Amino acid sequence: MMVTIILALLVAQGAAAFTLRHTSGPNQLRKASSTSSSLCLLPGSKGTGEGWISASAPVNTEESLKKTLEKSLEGSNFKKRLSLLGSTGSIGTQTLEIVDACPDNFVVDALSAGNNAKLMAEQVIKYKPRVASLATPEAAAELREILKATPGFSDMPEIVHGEDGILQAATVDTADTVVTGIVGAAGLKPTIEAIKLGKDIALANKETLISGGSVINPLVEEYGVNMLPADSEHSAIFQCLQGVPPGGLRRIILTASGGAFRDLTKDELFRMCQEEPRVVQAKATTHPNWNMGAKITLDSATMMNKGLEVIEAHYLFGASYDDIDIVIHPQSIVHSMVETQDTSCIAQLGWADMRLPLVYSISWPHRLKMPYRPLDLSELATLTFKAPDTEKYPCIQLAYEAGKTGGTMTAVLNAANEAANEMFRKDVGLGFLDIPKLIAGAMEAHKDDLKTKDITLDDILSCDAWAREYVEQQTKQKAKDLYLLAQ
Repeated sequence: MMVTIILALLVAQGAAAFTLRHTSGPNQLRKASSTSSSLCLLPGSKGTGEGWISASAPVNTEESLKKTLEKSLEGSNFKKRLSLLGSTGSIGTQTLEIVDACPDNFVVDALSAGNNAKLMAEQVIKYKPRVASLATPEAAAELREILKATPGFSDMPEIVHGEDGILQAATVDTADTVVTGIVGAAGLKPTIEAIKLGKDIALANKETLISGGSVINPLVEEYGVNMLPADSEHSAIFQCLQGVPPGGLRRIILTASGGAFRDLTKDELFRMCQEEPRVVQAKATTHPNWNMGAKITLDSATMMNKGLEVIEAHYLFGASYDDIDIVIHPQSIVHSMVETQDTSCIAQLGWADMRLPLVYSISWPHRLKMPYRPLDLSELATLTFKAPDTEKYPCIQLAYEAGKTGGTMTAVLNAANEAANEMFRKDVGLGFLDIPKLIAGAMEAHKDDLKTKDITLDDILSCDAWAREYVEQQTKQKAKDLYLLAQ
């Protein structure tokens, strides 16, 4: 069967267009300057570097190219020691599958999870970490009892719990890479502490950079660590950028499945929200392509996930918001693309399998032999692409607005979305279209308190807490109003 690929995928990394520039230019692109040259290539569609910042991922600089080459030449006999945050969730269990497939390359030094003591016990027995952390003292006690009752088990880890337990797992001295598979702003503190100890971050937690990018990026530069994307889209971009010279990147193109409502028009979706809210609620939490957690599945339905990924891409790869585009690609085969200055478009393709970006994040820049199903384009009828309808998906524009506003606004966007997402799934009377309305309300209410300079972790956490409280109060008021109308 012929494959129709509606976007030219030219795998070419030609010479980048460049502009003369002195190394004493704007601070945000200081890292892009060559240490051995007074010339600097400038990225972006305008060729000026306007709106671009230093990347947290190892790309876009002479230093990152050298680092990538040096690590690549080390060969595949490397050994990584992992601290895995969120070990019982989908990211955690899939990471451990990679460890199983490559036991000579990976050792697990620490595990942290929620309250699933039974699964944690299985993981501890199998991988023998030094530290095991659970959310509550009760779960930690249960884990301890299970392990004590296991015949022949003698490698008892240090069992800890709560926020301090996560921090202990993230900072265990023997680990060199921390996989951040926990959801939400809870990933901020352990990520920061791990960076300060010089540990590389396999980033599966979007919120770390979305809420805290203004704090995280300077730390990554200060401590010289590698921020390695572990989600599908950003891993695709990262892989496409391997070998692209400084200034060679023109544009980032994020692909999106379109979520649960991709086949409905705006009018059809809005009518369904009005007439069949229960059907919408059930459909919004079921993804057509990926097997993901409930929160991210709903984010995909609102397409807030893609808006959040735009912000994450800005901090990971340094691209201006004007140079980050979104395209809907229902087949989820092309995981994202980059456009270089010569207008070549480089894409990363593969089946919808979260293990692929995960394995690259913990093995970069090596290419390990994995027992996965190879991509066969002949099995596909078509690969299609279309622009998203921002009226149908208002969350996309809210994310761009928050990103361009900068400062603490992205923390408010993220926290308001998390809270609205949770309220919708709890079935407390919140409609699907109320999610973007609540987020927009929180952003508007935050404008008077917006902070864009000298932002600290406390600022981010304070804004996070405020936005959640705002959404909760607004949701309660809506429920009260609906109750009064029904009387």
